[in-house]
Amino acid sequence: MTRYIALLRGINISGKNKIPMPALKELFLTLGYAEVRTHLNSGNVIFSTDEDEKAASEKIGAMIKEKFALDIPLFVIRQERLSELLHNAPEWWDSDDTEIYDNLIFVLPSSSAQAVAEKIGEPTKELERIFVHEDVIFWSFDRKRYAKAAWWKKTATSGIAELLTIRTANTVRKIAEM
Repeated sequence: MTRYIALLRGINISGKNKIPMPALKELFLTLGYAEVRTHLNSGNVIFSTDEDEKAASEKIGAMIKEKFALDIPLFVIRQERLSELLHNAPEWWDSDDTEIYDNLIFVLPSSSAQAVAEKIGEPTKELERIFVHEDVIFWSFDRKRYAKAAWWKKTATSGIAELLTIRTANTVRKIAEM
């Protein structure tokens, strides 16, 4: 069996798209997945299956729609692949600098990381940095001045937000090891 991570986009945020993690875990078990674990309340599910990413993604999406009446975009990635991506992180990403907030942007299969980066545009100098690597974007920004950062505003805009799901460096490190 292969170990995977499912990242559900936009659940349990400000009371919207509510899916309790115990119910989500039970749903994964019902689908026949093994070694199911959740992390935080934001839709991070680690599981094992013999299916590939595409089949698992379609199956999970259909079941969430049926059980919770929600059409939730999700990103499914092999845990080993996430670890590989993290090994390719730029040197400046995930540093010990507490003034900087580090995120990993996962681009949903309907688009590409390069296309999303081009759509958002250049990061604001001295406030944020990006590094496009395959199907993810490493993104860091100044915690105190984030509201002035171009990417901060644009990642939540219509036409872009639907193409991605974002996790903190701390979260991706933990789920890559679970």
